[in-house]
Amino acid sequence: MRWRCVGRVSAALGLVLAATTPLAAQSTMRPPAALRTEYVILAISDGVRWQEVVRGADAALMGKAGKVSDTAAVRRDFWRDTPQARRETLFPFLWGTMATQGQLFGDSVSGSVARITNTKKFSYPGYSETFTGFADPRIDSNKHPANENTTVFEWLHRDAAFAGRVAAFGTWNAFSRIINADRSGVPVYDGWTRGVAPSTSPQAAVLRDLYATTTQLWPDVAPDALMQQSLLDYLGSHNPRVLFVGYGETDEWAHMGRYDLYLRSGQQMDAHLAQLWARAQADPRTRDKTTMIVSTDHGRGWGRDWTDHGEDVAGAEFIWTAVIGPDTPARGVRAQTPVQQAQVAATIAALLGRDWQKAEPKAAPPLPIFK
Repeated sequence: MRWRCVGRVSAALGLVLAATTPLAAQSTMRPPAALRTEYVILAISDGVRWQEVVRGADAALMGKAGKVSDTAAVRRDFWRDTPQARRETLFPFLWGTMATQGQLFGDSVSGSVARITNTKKFSYPGYSETFTGFADPRIDSNKHPANENTTVFEWLHRDAAFAGRVAAFGTWNAFSRIINADRSGVPVYDGWTRGVAPSTSPQAAVLRDLYATTTQLWPDVAPDALMQQSLLDYLGSHNPRVLFVGYGETDEWAHMGRYDLYLRSGQQMDAHLAQLWARAQADPRTRDKTTMIVSTDHGRGWGRDWTDHGEDVAGAEFIWTAVIGPDTPARGVRAQTPVQQAQVAATIAALLGRDWQKAEPKAAPPLPIFK
């Protein structure tokens, strides 16, 4: 029964996608000559479904289906009478700030379908597509070795204007391979053993001890909160112009089937983003000069398949993306505007006055965020 439901929903989404403006038409949309963005933050929360982003918490998963024992507490904290109220409760920064002062893609009801182009529907291919602007069929495992492809981070790091001003932080220990830290020279602080940047600050010393002594619930993914504090310590003495931040708890709790902890980690991720944005707006060097892009690496299945993603999981190709910054007009939820994960790389470059498609012809055009 659930597969027939998936088929109906997928077919409906396909019709919506077919009825919208072709992606090719977006290639003619160029950024303005004068840009105010000087700093870009790309943040990705692993495996956060567009369903929760657009509709908020799902009542069908607030009990046994989502391994929720304290249903009353979850309903108290996340259930509201309308999808709008539920999503604003779950993601107050995403909806209260980003979607009102910027733009959001991925509301399929409005014809704003966002999707990946790789067929694998899991993390390494998704992050590589995001960072390079195209899908590479050779990447068919999360254990894939160091990325053969040049990411937009590596390319910008070679630019004199950005050399030494690009950095990446992530909870998953694969980011060093995906960005190919050894070849690119981009400093990547990820996982449990590389989570803290070299520093003599008292905070860094405490963090190194916490990373070393905290029980590893997931051996390849550290807690988001530890990574966030490590990032904040780094920002206290560094001022990167291009920053990637990868949060991983949402995907881990989803795979474990814990809908309550998936929701709570998603809400905390939203709070982390609000903290980074407030910091950028409080610093005179970055105030009104920073663009933040927030997205996910893949979607998830429908109904009881919400815990999974991968080639055989229908619906896991649908994602979402939000953008806020001085060069992104406040247009809210974009209607009739299909986008792809592959457009993020060229968007980062375009915001900084660079043409990624010229350097990488396989890359998709920037997101249609400009006037």
